[in-house]
Amino acid sequence: MKVNGEDQPINDNQNLLGFLESNQYDITKIAVERNGQIIPKLMYHQVNLKDNDALEIVSFVGGG
Repeated sequence: MKVNGEDQPINDNQNLLGFLESNQYDITKIAVERNGQIIPKLMYHQVNLKDNDALEIVSFVGGG
């Protein structure tokens, strides 16, 4: 699987929420796009990841 353009291994039958938690992402401060489609936060636990998936994970940063 590719994450932000870099190869990253995934566990068999891993869902998006499990992947994000195991990689210590704060799901309240990110947006995730899988294969060109934005995934709503409420769906993270329902999205099963595959080896050929491409994720783009964007973190929100506050500032002024």
